[in-house]
Amino acid sequence: MKLARQKPRYGYRRLHALLSRRGYEVNVKRVYRLYVEERLMVRRKRRKHLVRERAAEPRLTGANQEWAMDFIVDGLATGRMVRILSVVDAYTRECLALEADTSLGSGRVTRVLERLIDERGRPENVRSDNGPEFTSRRMLGWAEDWKVGLVHIQPGRPMQNGHVESFHGRLRDECLNATWFRTLNDVRCTLASVITLKPAIRYQFKTGQREVLRHIW
Repeated sequence: MKLARQKPRYGYRRLHALLSRRGYEVNVKRVYRLYVEERLMVRRKRRKHLVRERAAEPRLTGANQEWAMDFIVDGLATGRMVRILSVVDAYTRECLALEADTSLGSGRVTRVLERLIDERGRPENVRSDNGPEFTSRRMLGWAEDWKVGLVHIQPGRPMQNGHVESFHGRLRDECLNATWFRTLNDVRCTLASVITLKPAIRYQFKTGQREVLRHIW
């Protein structure tokens, strides 16, 4: 009890370890029993988290219904970090854009999306996490102007953006980890080849009446 008052933030396992180091031979179960009887449990303050209600998952029926975007980070041989913005069509699973730079803000994100809209048409929704680049006033204003819905996933639930997470896993394993980048231009050239490379093999599987073609490199 005296030791517990001296170390009020210690749990019963740490108290038992401290007693053992001081030469006391006592069973950990006995320490736990006394710990509970004397109500010495440490009360931890629970962190308050922003809670967003999860939006209902839409049934995807065609291209441009929903795009998914997120960042992935890699490094150069010099040790400098590079951020890569990925945009994936959630229905076709096609990678639409890979934008690389040492810094990518919301202004750069909206310019990439506008370029894709010029090339492919406007998406109904864009799914992303709650990063500052995706929740800034600039981004919200852009979505309002272009009549594009923003779907922000719940904090700490990356698999709610599973299409781009799955793509990042393959990109990391088959491209980024297998390539030594000396300059930022090396990164951009390699990612450009990923975008332009045609699918050599088609893995086909049906979900209802939908046939998905996956790009591989």
